[in-house]
Amino acid sequence: RLRLHDGKLIKDRRYHLRTYPNCFVAKELTDWLIGHKEAPDRETGIRLMQKLMDHYIIHHVCDEHSDYKDAKLLYRFRKDDGTFPLSKDVKVFLRGQSLYEKLVSMEESILKVREENSVKYQRTFLGSEMIDWLIQEGEVENRQEAVELGRALLEHGIIQHVSNRHHFFDSDILYHFWVNFRRRRRLTELLNENSSRALSESPDSPFCLRKLNPEPGNSSFLSVQTNKEIKVVSAVRRSSITSLSGNSNAYFSAPPTLVFPPVAECNPKSVLKRPVTNEELLSPGAPYVKKTLTIVGDAVGWGFVVRGGRPCHIQAVDPGGPAAAAGMKVCQFVFSVNGVYVLHLDYQTISSLIMTGPRTLVMEVMEAIE
Repeated sequence: RLRLHDGKLIKDRRYHLRTYPNCFVAKELTDWLIGHKEAPDRETGIRLMQKLMDHYIIHHVCDEHSDYKDAKLLYRFRKDDGTFPLSKDVKVFLRGQSLYEKLVSMEESILKVREENSVKYQRTFLGSEMIDWLIQEGEVENRQEAVELGRALLEHGIIQHVSNRHHFFDSDILYHFWVNFRRRRRLTELLNENSSRALSESPDSPFCLRKLNPEPGNSSFLSVQTNKEIKVVSAVRRSSITSLSGNSNAYFSAPPTLVFPPVAECNPKSVLKRPVTNEELLSPGAPYVKKTLTIVGDAVGWGFVVRGGRPCHIQAVDPGGPAAAAGMKVCQFVFSVNGVYVLHLDYQTISSLIMTGPRTLVMEVMEAIE
């Protein structure tokens, strides 16, 4: 959007004796996307802009068209006319971006290169230092409000403890900005998003990916936890196809033999003996140890099931799958996925996060000390 403003593609335009401020011509923008290598062809450019429309980022100036047409029609960014919807997640992200820009532009910024355990980290700050700065700059009224803001930023993956071991506290613990707001992101990244709708069709999370009709010698998914209610679980195969062309859902292939059985369930009852809260997991001296697991997915997935939410837990593990080989066990709690703090998320959101990520999965789990 800012680049389009700088290039004068977004400007006030007159049509049928009426002036429309801050708008662009769809056909001109498609040309611009191709010319600036944001899209390889017109078809992809149209799909990209349709993605922005679907996410309520742009719209037709008179809202007469619900789709993006590669024609001489006027469209506008919702941020330019005040109609951009601000959900809680968006507000936290924009707040984090504002604080980041303010901090990096200061001469004596609290963001510095610091070292912990012989490892250097960029854009770091102490928790108490950030709280002092927030109060000094009038961003918050008191320390409690500052802690709440810091926790919201951490839970949304904007800041993080440098070794991802702590939540945000008013202390001398070292944190850094996990999101680099100044990294230029390519529009084509939007086309690699995976819709969570396909995930919600299954009663289980889709990490135990096995064929519906296993070939002789290959074992179907079974939980490590012996339980009379265990049933075979199947799901779609995770595809390595990430081409921009063809099916828009690039992460799945769905031949007839790889489908969700409508009633298949795996351990419908939780394997946890009792509910556990985030506060209990994170409290000092809690009887839990954090472990980092690196799971390299095989041809049909990673081989585990996540259930619950806030926090999620490992419900089941395929004994012969990659997750079991990496040390995953039932009843572990999912702390982070590929560096993103997830204790506050439900399993559907974690499903989407994992399925749209790389094949090599890095997870932090919290395991009860026996």
